[in-house]
Amino acid sequence: MNRQAASKPIASPPWRMLGWGVIAGLLVLPAIAMQFTTEVNWTASDFVAAAVLLGGVGVAFEIAVRASGHWAYRGGAAVALALSLMLLWGNAAVGIVGSEDAPINQWFNLIPLLALAGSLAARLRARGMATAMGVTATAQLLVGAIVQFQGHFTWVFTGLWCLGWLFSAWLFRRADARA
Repeated sequence: MNRQAASKPIASPPWRMLGWGVIAGLLVLPAIAMQFTTEVNWTASDFVAAAVLLGGVGVAFEIAVRASGHWAYRGGAAVALALSLMLLWGNAAVGIVGSEDAPINQWFNLIPLLALAGSLAARLRARGMATAMGVTATAQLLVGAIVQFQGHFTWVFTGLWCLGWLFSAWLFRRADARA
C-alpha cells in the first residue's frame, strides 16, 4: 500500500452523520425551548441523562450495523433500541403508572436491561437475538400482569410493547434465516 493511500481518511457513511446529527439536535431542542417557555425546565442532570440515553442508543446501533449487514438484523436492532429508549425515557419523564416517582415503575426499567443482557448472552447473533427479544416480550407481558394485579391498567401499553418486541424478534429470525 502506498503512503498516500494509507493517510487518506476513510469516508463516513451518510447515515452515521445523519444519526448523530439527529441525536445532537434532540439534545439542543430543550435548550432552545427553555429560551421561549417556562414549560421546559431541564437541569444539567436532565441533559446528561438524555445524552447518555441517546448516545447509548447511537453507539448500540453502530455496533448492530457492524454485527450484520442484513437489513432485517439492522431493523430488528433499530426496533429494539427504539422500544428501549421510549420505555426508559417515558418512564423517567412521566412514568408508565402514575408519576415517574411511583416505585412500581421500576419494573418497566428492567425490561430494556433484560433485552441488553439477552443480546450480550446471544453475542449479537441473529438467532440468539430473536430469542432474547421473544423473552423480552414475555417479560413485558409479565410486568403488565404484575402491574395489573397492583390495580393499574396498562394492557394497551403492554400489548403495544409486546408486539414491538415480537416484531424485533421476527426481524432477527428473518435475518438468521437468510444467513
